[in-house]
Amino acid sequence: MVRDPYELKEGQAWEQEFDERLKRKKAREREKRIKENKIKREQDFDQDTQTVIQMTNKNKRIKDEERKKKLTKEEKKRKKRSKTIKLVLKIILLLGILVGGIIFAMISPIFAIKNIQVTNNEQVNSETIISLSELKTEENIFRFSGVVTANKIKENAYIKEVKVHRKIPDTVQIEIEERKHSYSIDFLGKYAYIDKQGYILEIAEDSKQKIILQGITTPEEEVIVGKRLKDQDLERLEDVIKIKNATKEYNLDSKVTSIDISNKNEYSIYLEEEKKKIYLGDGTNLSNKMLYINAIIEEEKGKAGEIFANGDLNNKFRVYFKESLNV
Repeated sequence: MVRDPYELKEGQAWEQEFDERLKRKKAREREKRIKENKIKREQDFDQDTQTVIQMTNKNKRIKDEERKKKLTKEEKKRKKRSKTIKLVLKIILLLGILVGGIIFAMISPIFAIKNIQVTNNEQVNSETIISLSELKTEENIFRFSGVVTANKIKENAYIKEVKVHRKIPDTVQIEIEERKHSYSIDFLGKYAYIDKQGYILEIAEDSKQKIILQGITTPEEEVIVGKRLKDQDLERLEDVIKIKNATKEYNLDSKVTSIDISNKNEYSIYLEEEKKKIYLGDGTNLSNKMLYINAIIEEEKGKAGEIFANGDLNNKFRVYFKESLNV
């Protein structure tokens, strides 16, 4: 079959046009791929660049932090050195002020002693205490030791405690606590005064109307002012205090002349005004015993004799009076 030449020509034209379109399409696709590859390369480059930048920034940040730490440590060291220097300077300044103040206080006439006051003393006069203290007027108020001064004053047996107060600028106050003369002891024709703790306060010619303790075990050569009685006497002295308190309940304490403590199981007291000697036994149950004793004293008023209260009141013992026939 013979085709029309015109138709052949149109078919060739169409094929050429189709080929042209195909080429243009491939060209566009190639350009697109080239463009996409370029974009991808650019993106990859950007990512790499960003990574590099990030790493660079990180390294820089680490270095900056290390530099800051180093600077911080050095700054801390500088601040510490500065504080130390300031502290040392302050201490030196304070020491200088203190030393200067001490020197001024030690040499200034403002702090010369003008007054020495003694308080709470009754038995030892103020002149004696000042003399014992060895303090002098016009002496610097800071140039003596309060402890040493107190110990000097306590050499007097009547002085129990001493407190020394500086009253700036020129007054010294000496506060005294004294021992009290409570009992007397027969001693080589004289009397040794003692307090309730057994301290020997003084040797005198009379007893000052204090209760006389008889039968102590302390040797005469050891009866020394400022010393204490022996332990055995100190133990019995505790019973003496109990006896005195028991007599006080019935107003008999002022009538007690002497207490014999030679035998701790047979204490006895003597009432010179009543002319009666009272046997108390070992000093137990004193309050009940003194009740009966007081009744007998009232009943036997004016009669000399002995009262026996040295038995066990809880075992049917009865306190009784035996009149002296030799009076």
